[in-house]
Amino acid sequence: MRWFLGLWFVPITFLVLWFALAANDINLGTFFFSRAMYDLVFTMYGNVLGIPPADLPPMVARALMLDSAIVLALYVFRRRKPITAWVRSRYERSGSLARRTESLSSAP
Repeated sequence: MRWFLGLWFVPITFLVLWFALAANDINLGTFFFSRAMYDLVFTMYGNVLGIPPADLPPMVARALMLDSAIVLALYVFRRRKPITAWVRSRYERSGSLARRTESLSSAP
């Protein structure tokens, strides 16, 4: 599972970093992070796919969110027993704490 998360996290982080920096034209002195490169990439992909290039950035963002949700769901499914035990322990502690504070009241 660690390899799966690592192999997913590294390219997605790189893509999100490029996507955010290039979309806002924070180029750090390189052409790679420039808005011109961003427009060139999405124009090229738009021409290859036959759709307007302006429609691609929201589609990429939605795809990244969907992929992230799928990977998170797989991770949660694999670790469901420790996660449910942690949630139950949190609810038990907060419930016992609430009962204790109610019994400490000395108001009539």
